[in-house]
Amino acid sequence: MEAALAVATEALAVDEVPIGCVIVENSSGRILGRAHNRRLLDADPTAHAEILALRQAAAALGDWRLENCTLAVTLEPCPMCAGAIVNARVARLIYGCADPKAGAVRTLYNLCDDPRLNHRVEILSGVLAEPCGRLLSDFFRQRRG
Repeated sequence: MEAALAVATEALAVDEVPIGCVIVENSSGRILGRAHNRRLLDADPTAHAEILALRQAAAALGDWRLENCTLAVTLEPCPMCAGAIVNARVARLIYGCADPKAGAVRTLYNLCDDPRLNHRVEILSGVLAEPCGRLLSDFFRQRRG
């Protein structure tokens, strides 16, 4: 999670929402993907940190199945990202702070461990929640002036 938090702070330099994500191969500990939000930079509504990191990890492995991977992200994934995490067969999800407006892992929906879906993700929430949440709060407070 510390690596994801570091990536999130990189987003501040380009005025993107500071959400960071890293994907680690469980067996080797190698980082396969790392990204922060790039919606403004790329003019792409799907350029969330998780989506970008998933693409990098899949390319690094040469496989869309990330069954031996852990995804760590600073904010609870939204429905799009939670769905992508399930579809990529990610083994484990670690996230920092809850998202009361769009959280699709525990807050509003339970997509990542819904028994009706074909894959369930092991979930660990609240890891470094305070600094993850503070980074976001400070960013939006500064934008509002």
